Amino acid sequence: MELNVQEMIFQFVGGLGIFLFGLKYMGDGLQRSAGDRLRDILDRFTTNPFMGVLAGVIVTILIQSSSGTTVLTVGLVNAGFMTLKQAIGVVMGANIGTTVTAFIIGFPIKDYALPIIAIGSLLIFFFKNKKINYAGQIVFGFGALFFGLELMSTGMKPLRSLEAFQELTVSMSSNPLLGVVIGTVFTVIVQSSSATIGVLQGLYSQNAMDIQAALPVLFGDNIGTTITAVLASIGASVAARRTALTHVIFNLIGTALFLIFLFAYTPFIEYLRDVLNLTPEMTIAFGHGIFNITNTVIQFPFIAGLAYLVTKIIPGDDATIEYKPKHLDPVFIERSPSVALGQAKEEVIRMSGFAYKGVKEASNYLTSKSQKSAEKTAQYEEAINNLDNKITDYLIQLSATSLSGDESTRHGMLMDSVRDIERIGDHMENIVELVDYQISNKVKMTDVAMKDLDEMFNLTLSALNEAFDALDKWDVAKAQEVVKLEDKIDKMERTLRKQHILRLNEGECTGSAGIVFVDIISNLERIGDHAVNIAEAVIGEE
Repeated sequence: MELNVQEMIFQFVGGLGIFLFGLKYMGDGLQRSAGDRLRDILDRFTTNPFMGVLAGVIVTILIQSSSGTTVLTVGLVNAGFMTLKQAIGVVMGANIGTTVTAFIIGFPIKDYALPIIAIGSLLIFFFKNKKINYAGQIVFGFGALFFGLELMSTGMKPLRSLEAFQELTVSMSSNPLLGVVIGTVFTVIVQSSSATIGVLQGLYSQNAMDIQAALPVLFGDNIGTTITAVLASIGASVAARRTALTHVIFNLIGTALFLIFLFAYTPFIEYLRDVLNLTPEMTIAFGHGIFNITNTVIQFPFIAGLAYLVTKIIPGDDATIEYKPKHLDPVFIERSPSVALGQAKEEVIRMSGFAYKGVKEASNYLTSKSQKSAEKTAQYEEAINNLDNKITDYLIQLSATSLSGDESTRHGMLMDSVRDIERIGDHMENIVELVDYQISNKVKMTDVAMKDLDEMFNLTLSALNEAFDALDKWDVAKAQEVVKLEDKIDKMERTLRKQHILRLNEGECTGSAGIVFVDIISNLERIGDHAVNIAEAVIGEE
């Protein structure tokens, strides 16, 4: 018996590992073939909660993980791409999408798992084409998923004869709450509701568990899967934490409702099993699918209520960055090009605000090494890139209308300013990457170097502030100030380079610290150049 227990545990644990690997590998392949379209689907289709549900279903089917979709959604809410109400729809859709894995598992493909893995390997190793490689990844993951399931099932076979296990399933049948707890805990441990459901399908198909015990475990899986999103939202914005909490509440309410009506739900699933002649695996898949779809249908009308509830539980203002343009109304392009030009300028000023804050956060990251500052800089950079595309498109449309001579000059100036601000965004991202390099390689900076950098950052921030102010008010005096400041920045960069070489020669600092130092000051010097470009455009305009 000793060997059997060991063999049983090894097969189960190994099978679980291969299953989880297959699931992740397949999801990664799908995600890579979809590329950036996943974010696009979420961003574009979440215009209202119903579309949000659909987007949630599609993306979850593509990445094979409801937690993955929820984490993506938490990121989009955190970045201001999506409102809480839209996000709640996506979370509901993610729960429906995750049931697809259970249905896939329900098909009798286990016998062909190894040839499927072989085909996947062929596509990965014998082709140079990226798309074929991604397809191979999907096929390989798909095969590994079934191979892992097969191993788990074999490992679980002897469980039926174990006295303790029989007693456990009997008490789970009579006490559904115990099933819910077991389902939750197991899913939290393996971080995948699909894996728990796969195990459940295996146990049920071997008659090691009856349907009364299996359904509550299913409900528990759905609670357990919310933990990943909760972990992803720790330290995120208020809105992101609310999204994760909604996921938890949504599944808790669903489980409570289904436990109350378990007396009717169990016979209903048994009836479906008999009428549709379902395999044991498919019976569980139907139990899971109907639970999630019904739960969404019941709670969908109360999305506003759910949003209100989590806002009360997690109070505070959303400190999110509004990625989307606020002023670019296409109506003005036709009706009044001069108003449209003013609108575009307002949006450029908003964009410049992101650049200023981003450089400030990059400076904070250098001094405090706080990950939050790095994330904020990345968000500002993304917001700048997004506005760059939107404003440029708007200005291109505007250039086709009849603008007066003055307006044409301002139009060209705004085009140039957008490009300069976008480049500032790239430089602040470079600085964050340099600090990342400094942290990961444990590069030590001397106190003198840090003080110099701080001083140069302050000078650069002043130049940016003046330049953006000059652009906002068309103020030539301020623009001339920027030219003087930029002169100082250039001189400072040359002085700091010389001082750094002296420190190097005297052995006060290391070569790698020198690389970081010199690269940061040259990025700051270039930010100064872009500030002066904007200022000179204002001077030239007058």
